[in-house]
Amino acid sequence: MQIKKAQKVVDDWIKTIGVRYFSELTNMTILTEEVGELAKLMAREYGEQSFKNSQDAKHAKEYIEEEIADVLFVLICLANQMDIDLERAFKNTINKKTNRDRFRHESNEKLKD
Repeated sequence: MQIKKAQKVVDDWIKTIGVRYFSELTNMTILTEEVGELAKLMAREYGEQSFKNSQDAKHAKEYIEEEIADVLFVLICLANQMDIDLERAFKNTINKKTNRDRFRHESNEKLKD
C-alpha cells in the first residue's frame, strides 16, 4: 500500500469508526505509549530482559509486528490532522539523509565487520 493510500485508509477509518481524530497532543501521548510498548517487547526479545511467560516469548515477533503497526497508525493520524503529505515528507527525508550521510557511514570504523 502506498503511503498516500494508507493516509486515506486511516482518515476514512477515523471518520467512520473512530468518530473523530483525538487532539494532536493526545495522539502524541498515544504515540509515546505505543513506542513504549514496542520498546518493552524489544527489550525482552533482543535485550537482556526476559518474558514473564513462555507464551509471550513464542509470540514475540507477532506482538512486535502489531506494535510497529500501532506506531505507524498513530503517526499517520498525526500527519493527517496536521495536513502533512507523508510521501513527500519521506522522500524529502531520504534526500536529506542521502546528501548528509553519503560518505559518513562507509567511513565509520565502528560499522566495519
